Amino acid sequence: MILPDFKDFPRAGRVIGIDWGARRTGIAISDPMHQMVFVRPVVLSSGADDLVQKIVTLITDENVSGVVVGLPLRMDGSASETTQNVRAFVDALAARVDVPICMLDETLSSMSAQDDMGRVRMRDIKQKLDSESARVILENALAIIKRQ
Repeated sequence: MILPDFKDFPRAGRVIGIDWGARRTGIAISDPMHQMVFVRPVVLSSGADDLVQKIVTLITDENVSGVVVGLPLRMDGSASETTQNVRAFVDALAARVDVPICMLDETLSSMSAQDDMGRVRMRDIKQKLDSESARVILENALAIIKRQ
């Protein structure tokens, strides 16, 4: 089920954060008490159906109770083609899992993640940035959940 906000989102249980990508999707997962967030290797996919299946498997294997997906909006808050792709992914995922899914504006999450990574080689940025962005998205979502 897709929730419009975090009001009814689970207050405990593992939560997965997703930074959607057409080929590389960043993943981060919280501990059950929402105190810590751990990055996971990116999920490489060959298409939309492949990605949804891999995320469904991850949700099941990790016993996830909620999903947060970064929603890429333009700086003025308007939608882009990528925004539409992410919403289509969320719709497809919601049809396959029975956990709440929320989307969170991910504006500047990649910049924040890269700043957190510090000075690293370009190759390391390409390998780790997507999951680091998922970490930032998930940490922001957990902060919102705690405030409510």
